[in-house]
Amino acid sequence: MTPGLHPLRHGIPEPWAVEWGEDRFGVFTGFAVGSVVQRMRWVPPGRFTMGSPESEVGRWDSEGPQHDVALTRGFWLADTPCTQALWQAVMGENPSRFISSDRPVEQVSWDDCQAFVAKLNGLITGLDARLPSEAEWEYACRGGTKTATWIGDLDLRGQNDAPILDAIAWYGGNSGHGFELSNGDDSSEWPEKQYPHTQAGTRPVRGKLANPLGLFDMLGNVYEWCGDCFDPYAATPTIDPMGPEAGSSRVLRGGSWISFARYVRAANRYALAPESRDVGLGLRLARGQGPSPGAEPRLRAEPGLPAGERSRRP
Repeated sequence: MTPGLHPLRHGIPEPWAVEWGEDRFGVFTGFAVGSVVQRMRWVPPGRFTMGSPESEVGRWDSEGPQHDVALTRGFWLADTPCTQALWQAVMGENPSRFISSDRPVEQVSWDDCQAFVAKLNGLITGLDARLPSEAEWEYACRGGTKTATWIGDLDLRGQNDAPILDAIAWYGGNSGHGFELSNGDDSSEWPEKQYPHTQAGTRPVRGKLANPLGLFDMLGNVYEWCGDCFDPYAATPTIDPMGPEAGSSRVLRGGSWISFARYVRAANRYALAPESRDVGLGLRLARGQGPSPGAEPRLRAEPGLPAGERSRRP
């Protein structure tokens, strides 16, 4: 990734910011709805290879051909999936099955997400929140790496058993390990689990290691809706792709707590009708487009102002 300018380049935050600074992951800022704060991470512009090589373990044909993508402007991305606390603060209700303020909101459709974003932007002038594009999502998930996950390729031992995922993602192999709610899915018959468990569900955000950009739960926990309609890849290089404007299905990325290990990879693509809701479907907020590429100054890290298918596939 190449560095790029960001709205804090002069050390002056956006009027709505309740926190800002810089840490080992890079620049961050945050907004609040009531007492709920959502941190956003700066994703600088750059180039990457989108999709997976034919040799990648768990690969699907829809992940190819690999092609070069250039993102000419940086953007902000929430450091976690949207939590139930944030959804509740904005919408006044919580559609989730696994009720817990610090768990991801789930059972939200793409259409629901558009309503959420519109209401959020109405509450916070200038926030300009949106869903990320599919290319932005994969670029951010990879965090400058080229393997199936940001810590390496899958060491696939069984359908629900890829030990490399344990440190970074909640998936079918570990999402029931230590699960504490009373209404989990019956996971007793799930095959080839990394850990034995009998019920499973979503888990609180930030429970696994962040990627190189400081983003948590990019893989696993809940699938995340993207703004794009699903479209097959072309082999040619692209610049700032946003996907087709119209289509019958919208892109989801990242895999979920109910997914087999092969679905929990940076390149994995999934798509559903925009009205689809499921206990494995959530979202992550993006924000605006940054200015053109340039040198990224440093800031002091200091505080600012006070699935669609219920058959477990994928």
